[in-house]
Amino acid sequence: MDGANLNKEDKERYAEIEKQLSELYTLFSNNVLADEEGYVTFFSEEEAEGLPESYLKSAKVAAEENGGDKMYAVTNTRSSMDPFLTYADNRELRKKVWQKYYARGNNGDEYDNNKIIKKILELRDERVGLMGYDNYAEWRLQDRMAKNPENAMDLMMKVWPAALARVEEEVSEMEDLAKREGENITIEPWDYRYYMEKVRQEKYDLDSEEVKQYLELNNLRKAIFYVAGELFNYEFSPVAEGSVPVFQEDVKVWEVKDKDSGELVGLWYLDPYARKGKRSGAWATSYRSRTELNGNQPVLASNNSNFVKPAAGEPTLVSWDDAETFFHEFGHALHFLSAEVKYPTLNGGVRDYTEFQSQLLERWLSTDAVINKFLKHYKTGEPMPAELVAKIKKASTFNQGFATTEYLASALMDMKFHTTDPNEITDIQEFEKQQLDALGMPKELPMRHRSTQFGHVFSGEGYATGYYGYLWADVLTSDAAEAFAESPGGFYDKETAHKLKRFLFAPRNAVDPAEAYRQFRGRDANIDALMRDRGFPVK
Repeated sequence: MDGANLNKEDKERYAEIEKQLSELYTLFSNNVLADEEGYVTFFSEEEAEGLPESYLKSAKVAAEENGGDKMYAVTNTRSSMDPFLTYADNRELRKKVWQKYYARGNNGDEYDNNKIIKKILELRDERVGLMGYDNYAEWRLQDRMAKNPENAMDLMMKVWPAALARVEEEVSEMEDLAKREGENITIEPWDYRYYMEKVRQEKYDLDSEEVKQYLELNNLRKAIFYVAGELFNYEFSPVAEGSVPVFQEDVKVWEVKDKDSGELVGLWYLDPYARKGKRSGAWATSYRSRTELNGNQPVLASNNSNFVKPAAGEPTLVSWDDAETFFHEFGHALHFLSAEVKYPTLNGGVRDYTEFQSQLLERWLSTDAVINKFLKHYKTGEPMPAELVAKIKKASTFNQGFATTEYLASALMDMKFHTTDPNEITDIQEFEKQQLDALGMPKELPMRHRSTQFGHVFSGEGYATGYYGYLWADVLTSDAAEAFAESPGGFYDKETAHKLKRFLFAPRNAVDPAEAYRQFRGRDANIDALMRDRGFPVK
């Protein structure tokens, strides 16, 4: 594997390919970042109808930072774009913002990524050909839980038809609502979030902006510390400012200790806000891993977000989806912190398995303990009312057509790109369109990551042919969540939590993931729990 058994000539070519790919990955990332930072949409007070006050305060700051002092601004990042498309009444402005965001890397200019993708696919294919593999996906998946592209595709295609059917239902509901409001329109991609929110409010009497009042970032941080304490026996204490070097003033650091022994487990860094030069999205990383060979030195783990920095003195309020993502990425950090392995190479993870631990942690956001202790109104300090909690839980399967389809479209395209001979892909955009048309992709929404901005797959190799892993991990997640739900102590059951840490977090890559899951659950996971979670029919 990785070219170790190649002859001298092929090893030299392999090394040259690695070098070229590394350069292309950096170029791809820089191009996406340039399009995120190079496009700003300014709008006036008259065009701000529908947008909540909290968003407008941040949009005002964004405008000032980009030279539009008397205006508001939408930056070309998901954290700014998403709420704008959800609430802005101005349809033409929504279209403009949507088009800028989904055109990243595809503007036919110096930052265009189409030729870079083509070259990446060719080099990846050539490299695995040197080792005797038919395609890149076959090589990449041999040590994943899926084992081969056929198994990964099989799982995705079991879910895909149910997701498409749900999109059809969602679009019908949105168009009916629009007609009742006097708008005889066909839903376009820039309408989906907007009318989805209207349907949510009508169908479930659930206002996302009302929910945000109870999701203040500092309280969410305290909530994840609480969960880590209950499940992993960890205690978090802030490090004195200046005692640990940080790369930016907004980054804060905490010590993580075992509550019983007092042993220092590691340091946890939080980098919460968007800024120029920082890539978009949310992620976790480790600056130092814990292994026996390095003397079990303390872990250095970091969580990074792109919340819009509020105006001075204002709270950082986030959406329910963003709160789930905050818990998700903290799940990765707990995976780093709890590692008990001997060799550094075992501190990685099988890509379709490592997302499981983080996806599972999302479930604790909606537990009673977190809701009652930490989801408090940022002004009054009152806990989230039981009626609002009930609405959130009732609406938990709402919009699963959109969420599942936009994700799966990207995961399916990832696999299509890497199981197709690159010589047959003459035009990246045309190939993307042909494949999505063949799958029956709804015209009302795009894939979550268009090819030219698909950093998971083309800015490195971590998720290349592995984006399906979120769904594979979600099968495990749904099944494991039911294990907690069935336990005597529910989601805070000590025995189940002990097994979670021992079998599913601590071993990292030292134990075969399928065997590790069987040790935790007593059996293999099945897809039924996932289908129940998403409100899809269980066959």
